[in-house]
Amino acid sequence: MAKLWAGRTAGETDALADDFNSSIRFDSRMYRQDIRGSMAHAAMLGAQRIITAGEAEQLIDALQDVLDDLEEGRLEIDPAAEDIHMFVEQVLTERLGDVGKKLHTARSRNDQVALDLRMYLRDELGAVSGGIWALIDALTEQAEQHKGTIMPGYTHLQRAQPVTLGHHLMAYAMMLLRDLDRLRDCRRRMNVSPIGCCALAGTTYDTDREKEARDLGFDGVALNSLDGVSDRDFCVETLADLSLVMLHLSRMAEELILWSSWEFRFVELSDAYTTGSSIMPQKKNPDMAELARGKTGRVYGDLMALLTVMKGLPLAYNKDMQEDKEAVFDACDTVKQCLGVFAPMVASMRPRPDNMRAAAQRGFINATDLADYLVGKGLPFRSAYKLSGEAVAWCIREGTVLEELPLERYRSWCPDIGPDVYEAIDLDRCVSRRRSKGGTSVENVEAQIEYVKGEREKWRT
Repeated sequence: MAKLWAGRTAGETDALADDFNSSIRFDSRMYRQDIRGSMAHAAMLGAQRIITAGEAEQLIDALQDVLDDLEEGRLEIDPAAEDIHMFVEQVLTERLGDVGKKLHTARSRNDQVALDLRMYLRDELGAVSGGIWALIDALTEQAEQHKGTIMPGYTHLQRAQPVTLGHHLMAYAMMLLRDLDRLRDCRRRMNVSPIGCCALAGTTYDTDREKEARDLGFDGVALNSLDGVSDRDFCVETLADLSLVMLHLSRMAEELILWSSWEFRFVELSDAYTTGSSIMPQKKNPDMAELARGKTGRVYGDLMALLTVMKGLPLAYNKDMQEDKEAVFDACDTVKQCLGVFAPMVASMRPRPDNMRAAAQRGFINATDLADYLVGKGLPFRSAYKLSGEAVAWCIREGTVLEELPLERYRSWCPDIGPDVYEAIDLDRCVSRRRSKGGTSVENVEAQIEYVKGEREKWRT
């Protein structure tokens, strides 16, 4: 196949070099964005009388035909083409002759690929955001059903204080809301059109970059042509934001893996999102959660790969930058796939409140509340802390829990302790008294749920 860049050289390269140089294997997925961008470019060229109105109309109609043919399977992308941009232009030239050759006026592949990638990632961030909302919806629904379900809260993976399952799940919803905010902010910075920067220095043609940008849904244009073609900050930022999404999924996956083990038995995952063993018939493995945890490293790797590619590049475009696409494509695909499994896995999991409450009781996580009760009786906090710790140690030796200690035993340590101590250390009361904003009381969890639902409505509108 003749090279469109033939002229300065014969346009003949070794077959291995052709394959090494080609990006059609992965950038072909941007064909919709490439064709939409070319249609807007043709319209601008016609409006500015750089080509005739008739030629612009021919180009737009032919581009729409190419898009339709690709969508409906009448046209296949040629794997021998160097990239998606050259493929589309070659098809146009075959169909329109010299008119097809006019499409590339006042642009370069450098600004064209930057345009396509921004448009593609803009669409992808919308799809990822939708997947995040599906997971937030699943978390919120489970939190509503279990806003009063007592479970141990942990620090250092040691039982610490009582919380509710609803409170715990809403912590992840808050993380994911931050992810959405970052993606929204990333999209805002991304939404600047590079088209018209050409190879690196702009063009001598009387173009209307603002019109072309508006027609493609951009908020503005790149104000420096060197930066416009060489900027990949938006790719790095996308990968960084997606890495944080995966970090949050991985933390949640770790807890689901622990919680579904026999050692915890806090939740049971649906059979639809677990697998069995080829040799051990009793096994129910949380493979989907484990895979999400594992794929986190893959997305981190995509981020580090692109940072490494970009760190030493001089202005403006360099062929190294072709390596941006596989990294961002892989990360977007991976995050969407993980979210697609995670949302229904969370929605279908079955919590086991009895086991959670039993673990909370055995963990003496109301010991802080006992200390607070003693402070209310006039003891200095450190003295109350020591006495509470001694009570826990006694319970461990005797195989009991604080709620079941006889009042006489309590009074042997502190005569001021009364029957109201049992109310003070009741797990439900321990939770309900934590009314500070953001705390684990039921009304606080309800407030968090309402806040998330309000954010959901804003996103819908």
